[in-house]
Amino acid sequence: MNVFEEYISGIENPQHYARTVEVLEWVMKKFPQLVPKIAWKQPMFTDHGTFIIGFSISKNHLAVAPELAVINHFSIEIVQSGYDHTKQLVRIPWNSPIDYLLLEKMIEFNIVDKADCPTFWRK
Repeated sequence: MNVFEEYISGIENPQHYARTVEVLEWVMKKFPQLVPKIAWKQPMFTDHGTFIIGFSISKNHLAVAPELAVINHFSIEIVQSGYDHTKQLVRIPWNSPIDYLLLEKMIEFNIVDKADCPTFWRK
């Protein structure tokens, strides 16, 4: 969690801080093979140098950024979980529970789908 310390220490709202730490720690525990890093001023996880998932905070939600291919693949499940999404991110409202099963499926999808991806982002 040390790699994210500067980012999370800047989160002023205690609820947002706790939720963000909870999610980042969950990813690290569930997917210990992923490399945690800060890039573009946000926490993210990579696998063999390719982007898997990123997170950021806003006033109303925790943003989850898994790339467009993942959002397209899980669009129905994202909406069924009560979340909103754009082409690039999923918005998890601060007062909503985290659908960890969905988050796990999105991360696993990216790990498998990008197993042979030689670039950071999909082309």
